[in-house]
Amino acid sequence: MCEPVGADMISVAIIDDHPVYRQGLAMAVDTAADLELIGEAQSIEDFEHMEAEADVVLLDLHLPGIKGSAGVAHVCGKGYRVLVVSAAGTPDDVIDAIAAGAAGYLTKETDAEEITRAVRTVAKGDTYVSPTLASYLLRAQKTATTFELTKRERDVLALVAAGEKDQDIAEQLFIAVTTVHSHLERIRDKTGARRRAELTNLAHRLGIGPDPGGPA
Repeated sequence: MCEPVGADMISVAIIDDHPVYRQGLAMAVDTAADLELIGEAQSIEDFEHMEAEADVVLLDLHLPGIKGSAGVAHVCGKGYRVLVVSAAGTPDDVIDAIAAGAAGYLTKETDAEEITRAVRTVAKGDTYVSPTLASYLLRAQKTATTFELTKRERDVLALVAAGEKDQDIAEQLFIAVTTVHSHLERIRDKTGARRRAELTNLAHRLGIGPDPGGPA
């Protein structure tokens, strides 16, 4: 994420492919004396063409082109502080976005007052998640501390998070593919994470990175 904003005026950009809602966000920003709308785009690709210098980017998740947590990671990777404002508000959506680098998350039911408050919070370098959505993160954090993974299970999980396939994991760890499957099944049983994306998010929450050891 980029550095917190020090200036009084906070510049804001909006990336949302729904014209009506995008206009509503623009109005919320325009009515705040300390916020300045510097650009609107319907996709991340269009936003990049603008070459806008925004302090905070209000980002929808369901966009044409780059979207979802990949979109969050992409915009954050460019140095912007991202506040997700999305119709999607499931636990996985919130956890995925925060894991990808979002500094805040709101649903599209949020009113203008809370949106501007969240923008100010994110601009200062803090995180803003509405109380209901924050409960998802607390539950995820609690879940992450109620199990223990072995060193080899952590190795396998790290490589899953790095995007490696089972065969590649087996080769890198010098173990059989069936052994990889066994480790993955034990990880799933311990954590409740079933899909590949869920395992990747779990690795991010636990701070697990690729660190393969020797043969099991």
